[in-house]
Amino acid sequence: MGVKGFVEGGIASIIAGCFTHPLDLVKVRMQLQGETHVSNPAKQTVRPAFASVHTAARRGSIPLAPPQPPAVRAGPITVAVRIIQQEGVSATFSGVSATMLRQTLYSTTRMGLYDILKQKWTDPTTRNMPLPRKITAGLIAGAVGAAVGNPADVAMVRMQADGRLPAAQQRNYKSVVDAIGRMAKQEGVTSLWRGSSLTINRAMLVTASQLASYDQIKETILDKGIMRDGLGTHVTASFAAGFVAAVASNPVDVIKTRVMNMKVEAGAEPPYSGALDCALKTVRSEGPMALYKGFVPTISRQGPFTVVLFVTLEQVRKLLKDF
Repeated sequence: MGVKGFVEGGIASIIAGCFTHPLDLVKVRMQLQGETHVSNPAKQTVRPAFASVHTAARRGSIPLAPPQPPAVRAGPITVAVRIIQQEGVSATFSGVSATMLRQTLYSTTRMGLYDILKQKWTDPTTRNMPLPRKITAGLIAGAVGAAVGNPADVAMVRMQADGRLPAAQQRNYKSVVDAIGRMAKQEGVTSLWRGSSLTINRAMLVTASQLASYDQIKETILDKGIMRDGLGTHVTASFAAGFVAAVASNPVDVIKTRVMNMKVEAGAEPPYSGALDCALKTVRSEGPMALYKGFVPTISRQGPFTVVLFVTLEQVRKLLKDF
């Protein structure tokens, strides 16, 4: 039964991941809005022809141009339209190969492991598992799944974010295999686990809130006799679970996206020294609510993803019931 849980969870996760990939792409692009990096002073030079003007401006004899107002942050619809206009409709599925690999590694592992722990910790008398055990099972399953799937996660973020970079800075990965291969060769094998602590923390929050919430809400609906065990119950419980997961994971997701996407040049100091540094810089430069940047596309993606995931999972379970 253990292997069966991995298969069921993997099939449902891959279908849900591909179905909601464009929404995830918009979320990543929104999370990277407003991100600024201080240029390396050693690389900044002033041409001799402008040296005197630059010096005079600093002394105050020549007024400096007023600072440009910060760019207006675009909403999810604007971001989606911009992607289609500038990069084409096919760009909405940029990095879908990485999404499929990520779901194959990460979600298959977490869904299967959660199913094993659920069967082991379920009370044989009541056939229910207490909420604290559900949360614990989700935390464990999420951590293991994230550790396994981190290379695909890094590749997915980079492939999704590539289109927003200037043409000269784009990585132009051909596929998830090309992305992982080039990262390992150019930046070292350890780069495949960049941001892994964030990935694991996020996965623990998502899995614990998503799977535990779904099971708990579904059981409550059935126990209270509100609805029968069918499509309506599955959709209601899964959408509620998606909302809980989005609220719990969005801040970590923003930091994870930025750390994974940062470009580290040889001999140059990286934009962020770690997750905490990224969080502090983000809050200082953009405010605390920056940690919930991209929340609308997150819930717009997390809701449908969770619905498709659990509805598909319930149907796959019925099909594989006799196997």
